[in-house]
Amino acid sequence: MTEPNAPRQLLIVDDDATFVRVLSRALGSRGFEAIGATRADEARVLARRHQPRYCVLDLKLGEENGLKLISELHALVPDMRILLLTGYASIATAVEAIKRGAHDYLAKPVDADAVVRALLEGEGPSAADDEPPEAPEAPLALRRLEWEHIQRVLTECDGNISETARRLGMHRRTLQRKLSKHPVRERPDAAE
Repeated sequence: MTEPNAPRQLLIVDDDATFVRVLSRALGSRGFEAIGATRADEARVLARRHQPRYCVLDLKLGEENGLKLISELHALVPDMRILLLTGYASIATAVEAIKRGAHDYLAKPVDADAVVRALLEGEGPSAADDEPPEAPEAPLALRRLEWEHIQRVLTECDGNISETARRLGMHRRTLQRKLSKHPVRERPDAAE
């Protein structure tokens, strides 16, 4: 049993070492004992060794895909609560993350308080089953639909850019250029 005031063990996995260091410090001041990894293999080793209860996982880990790591982390620590973070948010990746076992999904930039809320929300005996995010009611802009479709195909291809480009019928460099841009923001409701 852990003591009520014992720090909560947290694994932070992001290919940006500075982000790992800053988030570790911020969450440390909020009662977490953070350990950081910048690669998937390092995350597996730390998860096996420390058995953390919580994990903040980035979607893109250099050439690796954070979505694939979700099930591997759950195999190592079955009751781990995983929060997936990404700077390239899309409905397709959010749904896929939840399907693969993430407990929540947040778009970067995100503050430490939002991370804590997402990690701790729903903990306890009365927590409902996690549900995928709802689709927006208003139709999406054409550029946003393209972004969502690319993300869905990229997810189906496990992050393989060449295979995704082949399936989409576009040149690999064109796809990389589209992926390097931030997702298209939906327009705020127009004045009526």
